[in-house]
Amino acid sequence: MPVRLMLIPVLLMLAVFLTGCSEGPEKVAEKPAPVHIDSDDECHVCGMAITRFPGPKGEVITEKEQSVHKFCSTKDMFAWMLQPENANRQHTLYVHDMSQTEWESPDDTALIDAREAFYVAGSERTGAMGPTLATFSDEAAAQEFAKEYGGQVLKYSEVSMEHLVSEMPMGDGEMPH
Repeated sequence: MPVRLMLIPVLLMLAVFLTGCSEGPEKVAEKPAPVHIDSDDECHVCGMAITRFPGPKGEVITEKEQSVHKFCSTKDMFAWMLQPENANRQHTLYVHDMSQTEWESPDDTALIDAREAFYVAGSERTGAMGPTLATFSDEAAAQEFAKEYGGQVLKYSEVSMEHLVSEMPMGDGEMPH
């Protein structure tokens, strides 16, 4: 059998392989919508009744199991998220945009993507467990809140366990550089 004829099956297999690899982008899973926080829901971390307390709340929807974990405060949500077994898993996270709702009783229509939010750590405003992270969809709103109530404005990626276990010093509301 001539060498050219032996190459035909190899070239056909290569063509099939390359076609399979070039079918375009994979379909991206749609982000699940936020889930309403009911009056009888309890915090996934501390077990407290979520809606009985002021301040922004949080919720996490796990990608694999599609289970919803609700939290009485943003600090509890981060305490759960920053645990090693949760930090690297895929989740959809929501927090209340406090520029769109009342501090004393946040409305679930104001839930926003937590990874896109701005956080004020160390303010004088308290949530379910005392000090909490105030959450905003807009950096300017976070800065205004920090000017009025103290604290430091952070992005999602800048929130660390230290912000949860120690009181942040009162800042001037400026973003860290």
